[in-house]
Amino acid sequence: MKELHVEGGENVQKGQEIASLDIHPFELNVQAAKAEEKRVQVDLKYKKKNLDRFKEIRKKDPGAVSRRQIEQAMAAYEGAQNTLSYSKTQLDLAVRDLEKTKLSAPFDAVIAARHVEPFQEVKRGEPIYDIFVEGAMKVVFDVPEIIIEKIKRGLPAKIRFPKSPDRVYEGIVSEISSTASTASTFPVKVTLKDADAKIRPGMSADVSLMLHSSDEEAGFLIPFNALVPGDKKTTSSIFVFDSKTATVRKTQIKTSVSVGNNIVVAKGIKPGDIVAIAGVSYLIDGQKVKLMK
Repeated sequence: MKELHVEGGENVQKGQEIASLDIHPFELNVQAAKAEEKRVQVDLKYKKKNLDRFKEIRKKDPGAVSRRQIEQAMAAYEGAQNTLSYSKTQLDLAVRDLEKTKLSAPFDAVIAARHVEPFQEVKRGEPIYDIFVEGAMKVVFDVPEIIIEKIKRGLPAKIRFPKSPDRVYEGIVSEISSTASTASTFPVKVTLKDADAKIRPGMSADVSLMLHSSDEEAGFLIPFNALVPGDKKTTSSIFVFDSKTATVRKTQIKTSVSVGNNIVVAKGIKPGDIVAIAGVSYLIDGQKVKLMK
């Protein structure tokens, strides 16, 4: 590396030069490739002239030049043509490498990290910078094998970040891995629709997905600590907040599979319901409560 023009945290514009290599060796490679191309062109002209001379002599005196001599001259000429084509390819590669000695930002972005220092020798393919585009963010999480078949591309998602717990971001499932990672889970990516500058790479996030059970019932993931005993030993209930009366309503639910510290609720709640998840053992049906800010 010869020069590094930006540091981590700086904003860059598309096409802006952000780093450069020492161009002297690459300029020498271009000069050498040009010289080789000229040499091959001269050799090609000589072999073409030699072939034409043999053909002219044979035309005037068929016995003066044998067919074998003509064939050898033709083979030499065709070989020189192939060599010229190869030398032109080598020149193109040398020119391309010279052009790549300057690293430009591929789009408007922010430099997340710099991995090398000036005058450091780098290998082909070694990363120089990490960059990211504000707003083009994805959340990556693992899904257990027992429900991965229920995750489909295009499935809506809601994302919360600990930094802004009151803000709910909208997302959509964009990638689903076909290969399991550790602990028989499958990596899934959710693309944020409304990401802003507050979200940075590496942040932790909570992702909520609305799933469907095998009989096509809508399902919601809620924490286990929201559950309370139901009317029967085999049922569970939750407390749903009623904003009109400022009370909680004990609601019987139907659950299915568990996902980590959450349970999938197939019946009993609907989109928009506010579910109590703290202090539920102290609540009673119809009790007046206040939402925590």
